Amino acid sequence: DFLFSSKLAKAGNTSTPNGSTVTELDVAEWPGTNTLGVSMNRVDFALGGTNPPHIHPRATEIGIVMKGELLVGILGSLESGNKLYSRVVRAGETFLIPRGLMHFQFNVGKTEASMVVSFNSQNPGIVFVPLMLFGSNPPIPTPVLTKALRVEAGVVELLKSKFAAGF
Repeated sequence: DFLFSSKLAKAGNTSTPNGSTVTELDVAEWPGTNTLGVSMNRVDFALGGTNPPHIHPRATEIGIVMKGELLVGILGSLESGNKLYSRVVRAGETFLIPRGLMHFQFNVGKTEASMVVSFNSQNPGIVFVPLMLFGSNPPIPTPVLTKALRVEAGVVELLKSKFAAGF
């Protein structure tokens, strides 16, 4: 349907390695948003589930927690001293994440949790930081990552093995 969608009405499967699932409703899923500059996602979390650190390069995000309690963290830029801004956001409360800032959500409650987020883009894009670093194709050379992360090659290779198949 061009003007209506029920895709976000149903909870997603949280039996994933991260304990969360994202149901997207962007221009690819809902052509009615084409050229309108809006989209939405639903994210469902198992107990202890996380939406891992990621960036939306083309959109600001505003969200509302529908169920449970989520630790929402936003990492400031290098100019801010890489400051972590975080807060536990409860059902009915909202949060705002400026475009291009790394952020995450983590279920800190005693129940499953869910949130709905909106973007000011019909195609906000997403860059999952762990997958970008350790699951790129072709892989980032191990010596680059060992130097950048200040760890041994074995640590980098272990992390690469965890993300070789994607998320």
